This record gives sequence, structure tokens and C-alpha cells, in this order.
Amino acid sequence: MSGNVAAISLPMSTPFSLFLVEDHTLTRESLSVLFRGEPHVELIGVAGSAEEALAMLRQRQPDIALLDLGLPGKSGIDLTRDIKRRWPEVEVMAHTVFEDRRTVLDVIRAGAASYMLKGSTPRELLEALNDLRAGGAPMSPKIARSVIRELQGDEAVEEAYLLTSREKEVLRGIERGLSYKELAAELNISRHTVHSHIKKIYERLHARDKRDALSKARRKGLL
Repeated sequence: MSGNVAAISLPMSTPFSLFLVEDHTLTRESLSVLFRGEPHVELIGVAGSAEEALAMLRQRQPDIALLDLGLPGKSGIDLTRDIKRRWPEVEVMAHTVFEDRRTVLDVIRAGAASYMLKGSTPRELLEALNDLRAGGAPMSPKIARSVIRELQGDEAVEEAYLLTSREKEVLRGIERGLSYKELAAELNISRHTVHSHIKKIYERLHARDKRDALSKARRKGLL
């Protein structure tokens, strides 16, 4: 975090309770000063490790848990998983220096609804906490872009496996202008099976006819 830690006035801020887990002493103290200076934030606990945090959280749970991920002992990802399993109503925001996609996706899968990079200004962090409390899923812009790229990559993989290898063979035969009978002979299958494959191809590509199927398959890189 950077910037002045003096109280920051945010319009229409809904009060919420917060639990902070941060192992770096100076960062922990700086964040504690920031949050205690905000009238709408009730800082109910501060811990330097996951183990310490879990022991304290048994006594009282916050609206939001702000977690560093690079903790000694149990990681912040494991802590996120523990919190969401025991107290699913607690919202978790990751607050970390880690930018790699594996860490981002792992902590989101563990249950975090927000991911903010250290280096965010105090105002950005407080706005993100307010957004999370209001039902949003705030992320640092760099992290949001990383998640979008990951999802786009996943979609590309799904497109590649949209048709089976046999269905692609049938489609390539159609592209060459083969009839059902010729396709059946070439692939050593019955005409009925060829018809079934073509029907399935149309369904998976949402195609109206052969021309539409071929056009969509080319756009998706299946031919």
C-alpha cells in the first residue's frame, strides 16, 4: 500500500467489520492505522499468520477478511479455503504482491471474491472493500485483465474440442464434396452413422445446413 493513511472520506459507505491478516509488521501497522481512522470500518482483529487468525476468528467473524497470501506456515490460499468452509458468509479479499495467474485462480477457487495488489492507494483499497461489501467483486486492473485472458484461453481450448476426431473427419469429407455414401465407404462406417455424425455436428455448431456448418467450423479453427 502507498500514500497517506489519514482518514479518507468515501461517500455513502456502508459500515462493515474487518479482520486483517498480514505478516509484514510495517504493512500490518500501516493498514491498522488506516482502518482505525475510518468511521465506517470496524477493525475487529489483526493477525500475522493463518494459524493466529483462525484462533481469533473462532471468537468473532467479520464481514470481510483482508488476507495477505504469502504468510508463514499455512498460506493465505489455504486460509481462504478454511474461512469459506467454516464461515461461508465472510467475504474474503486477497491483498498481495503475487500477480501470477495460478495464484489468482487458486485463491478465487478457494473462495476469495476480490483480489487487490499491494501498491494500491489507501483510497483504492477502501473503495474496493466498500465495493465488496456492497456485493461486488473488485480486482486490481492488472488482475482483472489476467483473469479475462485466462478465461479466453479456456474458451479457445473448449472450441478446439467442440467436435470429436470422427466428426472432424466427416466435416472434412463434406468440405471435399463427398456424398453420404462416399463418406461411409471412406470411413468404413454406415450411411446411417454418417447421418448421425452430421446431425451432431449441426447441433454442436448451431448450424442450419452444410454451408453454415463449414463456415462456423472454419471460424472456430476446426478445419
